Amino acid sequence: MTSLSKSGPNIEILIGKARDGHDLSREEIIQLLKMPEDHSPALFKAADAVRKEQMGDEIFLRGIIEFSNYCERNCLYCGLRCGNSKISRYRMTIDEIVATAMQIKSMGIPTVVLQSGEDSFFSAEIMVNLIKRIRAETGLIITLSIGERSLADYQAFGQAGANRYLLKHETASKDIYNYLRPGCKLESRLQCLFNLKKLGFETGTGNMVGLPGQTPEILADDLLIMKILDADMLGIGPFIAHPDTPLGGLDNDDLELTLRVLALARLITRNTNIPATTALGTLHPQGRIMALQAGANVVMPDFTPEIYKSRYDIYPGRADIGSAKDIMTKLQIDFSFIGRTILYSVGHRQK
Repeated sequence: MTSLSKSGPNIEILIGKARDGHDLSREEIIQLLKMPEDHSPALFKAADAVRKEQMGDEIFLRGIIEFSNYCERNCLYCGLRCGNSKISRYRMTIDEIVATAMQIKSMGIPTVVLQSGEDSFFSAEIMVNLIKRIRAETGLIITLSIGERSLADYQAFGQAGANRYLLKHETASKDIYNYLRPGCKLESRLQCLFNLKKLGFETGTGNMVGLPGQTPEILADDLLIMKILDADMLGIGPFIAHPDTPLGGLDNDDLELTLRVLALARLITRNTNIPATTALGTLHPQGRIMALQAGANVVMPDFTPEIYKSRYDIYPGRADIGSAKDIMTKLQIDFSFIGRTILYSVGHRQK
């Protein structure tokens, strides 16, 4: 066991405290974020143990359909930003979206994630009709990830049959948020999240790790937002800027820090559903597997039709290229390698 650090309690004691379900103070979270890298395996092991205890060894699947790459936002890092004239835009038709949802159902996956840029072409009325069709024709659990909408829109989506909503807060820093997302306010984002929780949606949030100007203190605040919100799902991934954006060329290869934040999220929130994101697979060929061994319990394979998939170009080098059958076969091999199996269940968070 290492000696006590000058900045606070022994690292092993802190990891044990978190593993056993005791609350961590902001200062303790910061200390774990700053700890020497040789302590990371112990942190990942503790998070994996809590994942096993709280969620089991099965991996939940959610099938993603990226149905529009139009976006009215102009975020400085995202390839879908409205200022990117190089991207080839598309919108899937309602029939195409429903047919893809049917394919997801045929693979035994019980949840569809409808994801797009912030595209007002898909009005509340269109989305309500789409949700109703998917519910009637597939019976799938429906997760939406379509950005900030009005309270009335969220109410309409829930009444139509949507069950879950993903809206990453991205960063707890107002200054960084305002810089990265011109014309947007962190307060509005957080209000949307609290509205979704109040309406009864299973609500997901999350952040990016490696943002310019980000500090361990900001990352600690990200984790505290996740806990305060009592989020049901957490998307934690590395910051990767698209080359055709103002921040293109900024490098971020800190896989270890991203996994550390993910592990702390598991320890702090206990039974939240945490996906191993495709962005982690972009940083490292085994990035998703590493996340599954550091607290993650969800994988979201991309079922967007091949004619559109490469055009949903948020960042370069995305994983899940190939047919749905090929993707599923690879996932099953990867999961068996680490002693995990697929659970074909809706995977609601147990309160």
